[in-house]
Amino acid sequence: MKLKQLVLTLGVALAAAAGGIAHAQDIKPRLIRFGYGLNEVSNQGRAAKLFAEEVEKASGGKMKVRAIGAAALGSDVQMQQALIGGAQEMMVGSTATLVGITKEMAIWDTPFLFNNAQEADAVLDGPVGQKVMDKLQEKGLVGLVYWENGFRNLTNNKRAVNKLEDFDGIKLRVMQNNVFIDSFKTLGANAVPLPFSELFTALETKTVDGQENPYNTILSSKFYEVQKYLTVTNHVYSPWIVTVSKKWWDQLSKDEQKVLMDAAVKSRDFERKDTRAEADKALAELKGKGMQINQLSPAEANRMREKLGAVNASIAANVGEDLWKDTQAAIAKARGGK
Repeated sequence: MKLKQLVLTLGVALAAAAGGIAHAQDIKPRLIRFGYGLNEVSNQGRAAKLFAEEVEKASGGKMKVRAIGAAALGSDVQMQQALIGGAQEMMVGSTATLVGITKEMAIWDTPFLFNNAQEADAVLDGPVGQKVMDKLQEKGLVGLVYWENGFRNLTNNKRAVNKLEDFDGIKLRVMQNNVFIDSFKTLGANAVPLPFSELFTALETKTVDGQENPYNTILSSKFYEVQKYLTVTNHVYSPWIVTVSKKWWDQLSKDEQKVLMDAAVKSRDFERKDTRAEADKALAELKGKGMQINQLSPAEANRMREKLGAVNASIAANVGEDLWKDTQAAIAKARGGK
């Protein structure tokens, strides 16, 4: 009888243990899909990988980020809609593609807004950048941090652009974006909007004389094969932004939200350093490929700013005069002004 009772007790204990193991196996880590447009070996890919590692480490494996690149989850616009609908958790993409959702994002499209990356960092990471990012919450998105795409620079086959007048007569491919079209027309160029996929052929066949993009893109797209002059204009600083689905974010605990925010800040600092090092290397390579490189002077950049007064006024009216004034004040502060 005692043996029978012992076997029964042991059986109950084993069943309970098995049930506990099964329960533990049922507790799966929180899976987070993080989409981005470039490939794994890009600056986006490297920063996304670091973000994933930081989240897993800080959460003790309870949160796992699956970084999915090469636009496998869709374009920036498609991913933004997926986040708003709650079908995807996170992404990083261009602020320019958010303008249709949150008009204030257009502030970052302003030509010659920043003189250098340090000014951009100060404004984007400060109250103005946060104010713009906070507007996303009204539309179903939560912004965490800004990453860097980089400054856009000019290439062409006609002449080195040293002054405003040098734009005259240059057939310049621009993005299919009204701010860019209006800006370069105002500067005197013949602005030709074309999709990026058609650009190399257009340069090769001399349908257009030039184009504008960050160094990294100029190098990877081999524009040095069909372009002679590169002018360091830094005419637009392009940020990327890490965003989260608000529907999903609101379901997280405060601790989980902190894990993501802390990891995002680390990824931002890493990504900016990585992107800038890559850009410096790209510029040196472009010089080595035979491109003639010149730097636009601060005086000429100011002349162009003044020439673009009407374009800037249009942007100011679109984003709101208060935000425009706050942005200008933040830039003045970053430059050491009063």
